Amino acid sequence: MNKASENIYFVLIEPKEPGNIGASARAIKNMGFSNLILVNPEGHLTIDAYLFAHGAEDVLEQAVVCTSFEEAVGQMHLVIGLSRRFGKTRGVFKPVNEAAKTILSSALEGKVAFLFGRENNGLNNKEVESCAFIAFIPTSNAQPSLNLSQAVLLTAYELSNIFVLDSTFKVKPKATTYQLTQLYGRIEDTLSAAGYGSRGSHDLKSEVMRNIKHLLGRCGMMVWEVDMIHGILSYINNKISEEG
Repeated sequence: MNKASENIYFVLIEPKEPGNIGASARAIKNMGFSNLILVNPEGHLTIDAYLFAHGAEDVLEQAVVCTSFEEAVGQMHLVIGLSRRFGKTRGVFKPVNEAAKTILSSALEGKVAFLFGRENNGLNNKEVESCAFIAFIPTSNAQPSLNLSQAVLLTAYELSNIFVLDSTFKVKPKATTYQLTQLYGRIEDTLSAAGYGSRGSHDLKSEVMRNIKHLLGRCGMMVWEVDMIHGILSYINNKISEEG
């Protein structure tokens, strides 16, 4: 496994079927990956899970279990959701094969998470807003919905086609999701201090903040870039204070 592959994480949000968890563990090992994160699973070390994980029991047993979405992605540097629920408030959508190509450099420099939603209703709006962009798997309109473990397998396959490459890129530290969340809060506070979004424009500010999150999250920001923006925001806030 190369450096990029080691930095790829498959995150299953509240999976209900142990068989899906086991089959997902097998799928990612089939394609050369090993990092599985489970958020509030309904039992993942069951007989069914082991049966479907055949040959990938190690991945199943070493899966990290989290109690919240925030815990699962807090130390990730880039978060990508898998969904077919399109909408203008859901940010940028890319076919999964294209998504795999665009995140190679990010995976060489930091941790990249692929989020898979619940079997019955996928990812919720809060989870989608935390994603840099949404990847989708093209399917027939006659039956567009994929089983959870099928989606994991196809995503892992597309990634494996890209991540067989190694790299000599110089590694620079990337900002984590937690660091980006802190930055978003600072940007929103600065906009409020400047009076942006006042006088009944609250919805406008919310829309702008949502777009900023998609833009900066999609960039895969370096730590120094986050620090630079914090410095700019400090300068703006000082000017606002001086002017009263």
